[in-house]
Amino acid sequence: MKQEELKSYKTIYRHNRESNVKRWFIGLLVTLIAFMFLPWTQNIKARGTITTLYQEDRPQEIHSPIPGRILKWWVKEGDYVKKGDTILQLSEIKPDYLDPNLVLRTQEQLTAKREALTSYQNKLNTASAQIEALNESRTLKLEQLKNKISQLNNKLAGERAEQTAAINEFSLAKDQYERQQKMYAEGLVSQTQLQQRSVAFQNAQAKKQVVDNKIEQTLQELNITRLEQKSTLQEYNEKISKTEGERYQSQSQIAVTEGEVAKLANTLANYSIRNDMYIITAPQDGQIVQAKKSGYGEIVKEGEHITMIVPMQSNFAVELFVRPVDLPLISIGQPVRFMFDGFPAIVFSGWPNNSYGTFGGKIVAYESSISPNGLFRILVTEDPNDKKWPEQLKMGSGAQGIALLKDVPIWYELWRNINGFPPDYYKLKESNSTYKSNSTDEEK
Repeated sequence: MKQEELKSYKTIYRHNRESNVKRWFIGLLVTLIAFMFLPWTQNIKARGTITTLYQEDRPQEIHSPIPGRILKWWVKEGDYVKKGDTILQLSEIKPDYLDPNLVLRTQEQLTAKREALTSYQNKLNTASAQIEALNESRTLKLEQLKNKISQLNNKLAGERAEQTAAINEFSLAKDQYERQQKMYAEGLVSQTQLQQRSVAFQNAQAKKQVVDNKIEQTLQELNITRLEQKSTLQEYNEKISKTEGERYQSQSQIAVTEGEVAKLANTLANYSIRNDMYIITAPQDGQIVQAKKSGYGEIVKEGEHITMIVPMQSNFAVELFVRPVDLPLISIGQPVRFMFDGFPAIVFSGWPNNSYGTFGGKIVAYESSISPNGLFRILVTEDPNDKKWPEQLKMGSGAQGIALLKDVPIWYELWRNINGFPPDYYKLKESNSTYKSNSTDEEK
């Protein structure tokens, strides 16, 4: 039997048959070339964790506002509380605040100081009234003395007129008496007539002396009144000055007492506020976790971390950390795709629209300073135009983000990676990419 007739020979050796390898090779080559021209979305991958966009939605540490001793825990770890619910009750340990009636006694001190302030104010009002009365009395007394001086001046003027008449009468009587003496010596008049002239002369002289004495007395009264006027003015000025000194002293006491009243009011308010600090309440709705203190009677310091509360409702965001070399590719509003830990996903990084289990987001902020880990931190929030993020997300769980850049052919992306070029983030007018950066136009 010939070899060509054997069934095994025909099965093993196929040199006499037409091969399809060439067709398959050409087909695969054409498919590969066509595949190289398919669009590919450039991207940046980064790991991160779930956080919140607003600080008040993040886990919050609860600290002790004052030093104290734990009196009672009202909650346990894992409990959900409402805003204002009691978490912990403290008791006082400082000797300055151990008095249970401290607020009441401070209130009594404040009341006493306010009464003292009222007394000082009344004393000030009394001194002011005394000064006003003294001013009125001084004015009245000076007015009386002024009137008396005016009367004395009028009296003095009348007496001076009377003195002038007396002087004239005395001169006339003197002349007549001297002529009578001459005539008596010549025997022209009798001695009786001379004696009459002598009596008239003496009376005129006496009258003149009386008028002179009255003028001297009036002048003396006038001087005394003027001295009394000065003495009265000085006396009332001394009294007014003394009363004004008492008024200034009252004003000083009022100022000091007002300061003491303000200090006591401040102390009373501090004591009242401190009493409210013995009860530590929840600052917002949330879950109590990570209690740092245990049991009753344990001492806590001022500002010491006691426990933590995690808000029940949060506006979730994802914080991602990107390399410094990728930071120029980041801009506000740039779309990002997410894979959250615990949620299954099938990802085609070059075709994000064909991926399954990913969620959309947009970059809302990025930090200008580098983080301690050597990367830059960016914040990404939920994209309202995309699929809603899962409700099961928890604070601190992991996430992997893919920042979407420009659409390019696959062959270009391979060529870029082989040569180590950066992604194509230039702003091209003809580009239809979803994301365009703010960089200047450049040509490669």
